[in-house]
Amino acid sequence: MIGNPNFRTDGTSRRQAAGRTHRITVCTSCGGGPEDARREGNRLLAGLADALKADGCAPYEVAGVRCMAGCKRPCTVAFQATDKASYLFGEIDPDTDIPPLVAFAAQYARLDDGWCSQGSRPAGLIGKTLARIPALPAPLTPDRPNLSSDRPNEDPAR
Repeated sequence: MIGNPNFRTDGTSRRQAAGRTHRITVCTSCGGGPEDARREGNRLLAGLADALKADGCAPYEVAGVRCMAGCKRPCTVAFQATDKASYLFGEIDPDTDIPPLVAFAAQYARLDDGWCSQGSRPAGLIGKTLARIPALPAPLTPDRPNLSSDRPNEDPAR
């Protein structure tokens, strides 16, 4: 079932899946009229889940949420995974942007820490990145005494 937080595109439950949990969240309040089924966010959620399943992409949880506060740049989609940077994309068109989202899903699944430059993302997503949020740092230990990121300072275009 789409929107169920335990739904995975490979048919396994969250408990059955091994390794990292990868999740795609789609704003279901984005774009459209008062009827939920007509909202662009709901169309995007359904189309993306179907496309990921058909593509055989790495197992992702796919869920909708009522609002992701990207109202000025709908539709919004987030990519998250355990121990990886997260991404928020906006201005996603459910009619044209599903293929680049599926391509990014495959790319993101292969990235160890989730970091990639804007230029390495699928062309359909260039200029649509609203945020890249670093993964939470590992707990403090004697050999790692501060919370500063382990990643070097990077080009702002990344």
